[in-house]
Amino acid sequence: MRIEEMAHENLKQRTKEFSLRVIRLTEALPNTRTADVIGRQLLRSGTSVGANYRAASRAKSPADFIAKMGIVEEEADESLFWMELLIEANLVPEEKLAALMQEANELVAITVPSINTAKQKVRK
Repeated sequence: MRIEEMAHENLKQRTKEFSLRVIRLTEALPNTRTADVIGRQLLRSGTSVGANYRAASRAKSPADFIAKMGIVEEEADESLFWMELLIEANLVPEEKLAALMQEANELVAITVPSINTAKQKVRK
């Protein structure tokens, strides 16, 4: 397996695991109206990260890849927003979300250069 394929499989697994961790988090939220609303939003954005990365890996064109990876970036960042709200609304202690938030930040940090590289290839 080539290095690019290994990196792709690793990121495919990481984004899926991120989605699963978000599912487990939302299932463990307190049973309040606020937690329910924020949890639903987090569940949508967090599970979208893995789904859209998988879709990007099957992109029909470079433009399609760029668009889908852009969604991965946006959804990972949106997930961070909802987790920040959970913390700031005192629904979940920060230490319980630190590792998941770090993973979301890392996924954004990985996605952005990938999008930029794809854009540069399209321009050539």
